[in-house]
Amino acid sequence: MLVLNKVKIQEMADNIAEMDAVKGRSLWTDARRRFMQNKAATASVFVLTLIVLFSFIGPYFAVWTNEQIDWAVLGRVAELGQPSFANGHFFGTDSLGRDLYSRVIQGTRISLSVGFVGATVAVIIGTLYGAIAGYVGGRVDQFMMRIVDILMAIPGMFVLILMLVVFGRSILMLFIAIGLLAWLDMSRIVRGQTLSIKNKEFVEAARATGVKNSKIITRHIVPNLLGVVVVYASLLVPGMILIESSISFLGLGVQEPSTSWGALISDGAKTIRYDTEWQLLFPLAFFVTSLFCFYFIGDGLRDALDPKDR
Repeated sequence: MLVLNKVKIQEMADNIAEMDAVKGRSLWTDARRRFMQNKAATASVFVLTLIVLFSFIGPYFAVWTNEQIDWAVLGRVAELGQPSFANGHFFGTDSLGRDLYSRVIQGTRISLSVGFVGATVAVIIGTLYGAIAGYVGGRVDQFMMRIVDILMAIPGMFVLILMLVVFGRSILMLFIAIGLLAWLDMSRIVRGQTLSIKNKEFVEAARATGVKNSKIITRHIVPNLLGVVVVYASLLVPGMILIESSISFLGLGVQEPSTSWGALISDGAKTIRYDTEWQLLFPLAFFVTSLFCFYFIGDGLRDALDPKDR
């Protein structure tokens, strides 16, 4: 009998140990594990991190500033302005004899800043707007969505150019203009998700206990939309960079002496016929690589947060 009791006690101890070993995983823990298994997404995070670090650490290795003119190569850029470590022009010089390495660093900072800040503004406005419209419903929802429909019917690029012309061309205005135009799609996506969440049991319980609608939206609705918002935001950043680059390519974005990827690509495209292809290739390489990284990260987040694959 004593031996049997010892065996049962040992079995119970083993069961408890197994139960302790099996720990529950949260949504974000499981999503992180699935994201790390996506090789393209993890490699993109690594490459994008290197690009961001380059924009901050790169100036410490620069020999020339972004505004400094090398008078020795001015007028002979095709011959003397090529990429070289001997004269400190690691990426060569532009048509005005300015160091392209320093200008690519500055362009990387501005373009990424526009992408992240514009996406942040769009996410905040679009999420709150869509969540309020979907949760309140009725005439309020219809009125708010008709405003979105009207704004979406207006060409966004035309409005953006008009705002830059009327209020002045500056980096701050570029941030505001792009962010204010990019929240429309986000609001429609969030509204659709809110309609499917607002009748869930936890929302009904919060409403029955007398919780205010504003707190229900911010504490119950919005947190449950984070998966969709994160995925869309990761795809929204490259869209913001493309818009900024298009504006700068047309000469309406960042103004001299500041620059961006779009402005650098525009300058390089104008002078490529004079055998100065490096002026186009270096900024274009950073631009294309960053866009691919953002798209791969967005695909990885979508797969990691997809409830059908859990």
